[in-house]
Amino acid sequence: MTDLPLDLGPQARVIARLADGITDGQLADRTPCPESAVRNLLGHVAGLSVAFRDAGRKELGATTDTNPNDAVPDIGPGWREELPKALDELADAWRDPAAWTGMTRTGGLDLPGEIAGAVAVDELVIHGWDLARATGQPYEPDPAALRVAHDFLLAAAEDPSRGGGIFGPVVPVPADAPLLDRAVGLSGRDPGWER
Repeated sequence: MTDLPLDLGPQARVIARLADGITDGQLADRTPCPESAVRNLLGHVAGLSVAFRDAGRKELGATTDTNPNDAVPDIGPGWREELPKALDELADAWRDPAAWTGMTRTGGLDLPGEIAGAVAVDELVIHGWDLARATGQPYEPDPAALRVAHDFLLAAAEDPSRGGGIFGPVVPVPADAPLLDRAVGLSGRDPGWER
């Protein structure tokens, strides 16, 4: 891993800006996540923001015990206010150096704080790309968050026990491609995906 702890605030603000740019007419559009429309991806980001907030605070319970694959998430009527708030709270929780130490839990898994924080960063970076691609918005992730996400995904892809990636088979990307494209490929997505 590189330079942890990391301020998740800049990447959380990128996600909030992307969400703000999504129209109601785009909520049913497809995304690079085959089983998720934009509304489902927004619901996933909202849920993971709360779960990782609580994991960072070490407030373990229902939000940190729920497997994210148990149900297809959706958004509620107040999502435009709730999502930015959850993202702010997530970033604030991980500003505490204690969040990055010891053990915590998320997605029903016990993890070292440093790994849980890296997973949170990865989720924000990759799902930011998903949302931007699905809704035709420009995407420039926080450079520090992108580096952490890339390094996390690279380590997972090189771990033989994981079978080549944690989100699906790695999509080959040229070694000289931009770092974002390499991270997206490591996440099992095609950087050339178009809506």
